Amino acid sequence: MEVMRLLEYLQEIIETAHTMPFVNKTVVNKTEVIDIIEQIINYLPEEFKKAQWICNEKERILNDAYKQSEQIKIESFEALKREIEKHSITREAEAKAQEIIAAANRDAKTIRLGAKEYADEILSQLESQINIKGEKMLVTIKNETEEYLKATESNITSVIDIIRKNITELRESNK
Repeated sequence: MEVMRLLEYLQEIIETAHTMPFVNKTVVNKTEVIDIIEQIINYLPEEFKKAQWICNEKERILNDAYKQSEQIKIESFEALKREIEKHSITREAEAKAQEIIAAANRDAKTIRLGAKEYADEILSQLESQINIKGEKMLVTIKNETEEYLKATESNITSVIDIIRKNITELRESNK
């Protein structure tokens, strides 16, 4: 077979080619090697070319099939989603969810009103206690102030009496 002879010749060219020191590379005649490879390609049976074409077509068909399957999956998912949304169970679940939300809103409103009433009650009690304690404090301050003023008045009166006595004594001693 001609292909085998050409391959053996190509192998011989590479084995007998000069090697470059230190880099472990082989120097071959590029034109000669390309010419041999082209001859090998030309001698290959038509079945190899057909097999290559079949492999390429298989890849293309598989890629197309994959793309189509992905598109079918997406369309099926969307159709299933639409059907689920239309289904009575879904509608019932949505209605139940709305009921739960409404009940939660009512409960939250009741709790808010209860909290406001409780806060109002506590603040009213606090106001009442502050008023009572404030009145007691004012009465205590008033009583203490009156006692202080009486004591101060008594002290002043005592001092005035002493001063009068002293004046009287001074006047009598001057006579």
